[in-house]
Amino acid sequence: MPHDTPLISTIVGGLVLAFVLGTLAHRLRMPPLVGYLVAGVLAGPHTPGFVADQSLAPELAEIGVILLMFGVGLHFSLKDLLSVRGIAVPGAIVQIGFATLLGWGLGALMGWPTGGSLVFGLALSVASTVVLLKALQERRLIDSDRGRIAVGWLIVEDLAMVLALVLIPAAASIGGGEHATAEPLSAAISRLLGLDLGMGGIIVMTLVKVVIFVGVMLVFGGRLIPWTMHRIAHSGSRELFRLGVLAIALGVAFGASKLFGVSLALGAFFAGMVLAESELSQRAAQESLPLRDAFTVLFFVSVGMLFDPNILIDKPLPVFATVLIIVIGKSIAAFLIVRLFRKPVGTALTISASLGQIGEFSFILAALGVSLGLLPEEGRDLILAGALISIILNPLLFYACDRLRRVLERTKREEPIAANVPEPAKEPEPEEEENRQPTALRGHAIIVGYGRVGSIVGQNLKSSGTPFLVIEDSSNRIGELRDQGIEAISGNAASRELLDLANIAGARSLVIAIPNAFEACRVADQGRTINPSLLIVARAHSDAEVDELLEYGADTVIMGEREIAMGMVDRLAQVHHDSVRYEDEADTATIAVEDTPSPDKE
Repeated sequence: MPHDTPLISTIVGGLVLAFVLGTLAHRLRMPPLVGYLVAGVLAGPHTPGFVADQSLAPELAEIGVILLMFGVGLHFSLKDLLSVRGIAVPGAIVQIGFATLLGWGLGALMGWPTGGSLVFGLALSVASTVVLLKALQERRLIDSDRGRIAVGWLIVEDLAMVLALVLIPAAASIGGGEHATAEPLSAAISRLLGLDLGMGGIIVMTLVKVVIFVGVMLVFGGRLIPWTMHRIAHSGSRELFRLGVLAIALGVAFGASKLFGVSLALGAFFAGMVLAESELSQRAAQESLPLRDAFTVLFFVSVGMLFDPNILIDKPLPVFATVLIIVIGKSIAAFLIVRLFRKPVGTALTISASLGQIGEFSFILAALGVSLGLLPEEGRDLILAGALISIILNPLLFYACDRLRRVLERTKREEPIAANVPEPAKEPEPEEEENRQPTALRGHAIIVGYGRVGSIVGQNLKSSGTPFLVIEDSSNRIGELRDQGIEAISGNAASRELLDLANIAGARSLVIAIPNAFEACRVADQGRTINPSLLIVARAHSDAEVDELLEYGADTVIMGEREIAMGMVDRLAQVHHDSVRYEDEADTATIAVEDTPSPDKE
């Protein structure tokens, strides 16, 4: 049996190249997504060396799109969107419209048809879910007010693009795209009935199909899918549960496409959104993550295979204009919109930096536009070039926005003094860095993180009258703490500036209650450097984390699993006449029960 088959060589070549270049990108402090796209360029027909199968790669990418959209649906939170709907919904719509207008203008200057220019503009208007969430997570901003607005903004963009994926094929069927051979169901019905519905009628019928599909998913899928997953979970088979998650994602996407004529991406999104309402959504996300990641990587590789690097040399000005629209045009629009809603400068800059790139949906829209004959291949190459460059520049954009924020804050503080007039009063904004004040506490305890662990420690310190303050990055918790009369500072405790505000040099103890070992090590290292006599107590989930935290300066590290085992040993000792002993040799918890007769046999 020959092993050099096109399918195997495409999968193996794509994954190996993606791994090597993704690792290199990570070492260079860039998103691995950049490495995946470059891997696709190297595996494509426009570069020498290994060339993956050009017919199989798009089909593998389609599976990647299905699983990617299924993951987006699993993490879709209507509650998060509603909490910031006042700014996220109008802000995202205006920003999409502005970026689309800029993209349309560039396409018109290059002589493209109106449909292609609009698809190009839409592709430039939507940010990458992967890049945005990763950037916010690295800066611990997900749970902050800025993070919630950015995520809500992103959800609105994603929903708008899902709607675009439905409407573009309908519009293309009327516009007569060069390759628009796949006739939508609504167009076929009108043709069979001899009706000339026009573009408006076709779009209305398309939306009716979507509404029917959504209704079926919410009424029947909302009951059937969670019930099915619960039944599989009760079987106790992890393998069947994982298979069930994948079967639902792929099956619903395929069935929606065949029965309702909607895109595979839309079907997968709603399958994930329905499953997200189940108690098993987190487990489903975890179980499907490995395969989802693998095929998502293949999706990015297949996108890179379509990119012709020669456009960087042949069309430098259009590439430069495309990058300007993505990085500068979108960012300025987002900044002005957020400021119009009277949000602080820090919030506006964070959101503008978050949205200054493009990604997954842009690639999907570009592929759809080319397949329907609306968008020229040159437009797809410009979108891919803009994505690569903007993703590479995104960390620099965050850095520039952070520097600009500091300059604006300093200018804002100096102006009232120079003018000898009082600064106008404004509403307090506890989540913003510019409003942080240094503590007056000395000889106090500092608690980093006020979740389940930190809150228990804090309540005990409060009961004993021990002075303490909390460093927390969730604005909701900051507000709750201040309502309870507990001093709290908002931000990332790994920052030297933040630790100085907490007066760590004058503190007696530091409690690191966050579960992220990497962040905890950075906090411990900073704390030990500033205050060598500080008592540092941290938490860990494994022996490796214990060793690492001790190496970075922690005095005591509590591993949750070991404490649970010791509690179990203590309870068993009460039954077995204290003959149970706890052994922790080789850093493992071992319970040894001596052969002692039970009380009822004595």
